[in-house]
Amino acid sequence: MPTLRHFTLTLLLAVLSVFSVTTQANDATWQALKEGGLVILMRHSLAPGIGDPPGFELSKCDTQRNLSAQGRAQAQAAGRALRERAIPIAAVYSSRWCRALDTAELMALGSVEPAPWLDSFFRGRGDQASITQTAQEQIAAWQGPGNLLLVTHQVNITALVGSGVGSGEMIVVRPAEDSFQVVGRLSLSGQ
Repeated sequence: MPTLRHFTLTLLLAVLSVFSVTTQANDATWQALKEGGLVILMRHSLAPGIGDPPGFELSKCDTQRNLSAQGRAQAQAAGRALRERAIPIAAVYSSRWCRALDTAELMALGSVEPAPWLDSFFRGRGDQASITQTAQEQIAAWQGPGNLLLVTHQVNITALVGSGVGSGEMIVVRPAEDSFQVVGRLSLSGQ
């Protein structure tokens, strides 16, 4: 009968093997980004809560769910990680929501262009089909040089790639004719 020590060792080895695979995947993703021509889909950094409060107004940050101190630090660390690895960022676009714009600006990777096609459509705030189609077209058209950074929301990224994404997490995609291919995921906790 397996002992607790045997079980613990087996569990530790399993966790380490998953970490090794994640590290290798991240290394391959970072390398692909150095070569350029990719699109980074990033969910805004940590902004506790869900959706926006009643009385939401796009032009007034105090009516929105905003980044926490941890979220602000997370955005700065993400920008620093991209700069330290010499990842070429040719353009930065962001949802017009304050938490997305703040994330993009705190990353300090260049001027940030607000883009309605990255705005959230959570709880009917926008036209999901139109926003998603325009984002797909923008991604498919990207050719570089460098990489395109798009800071948006969980619902938008899920609609584009079919899976969820955590606060501050990045999904890297390679544009293809009329579509794109997922290259990998990056998150501060997995670097």
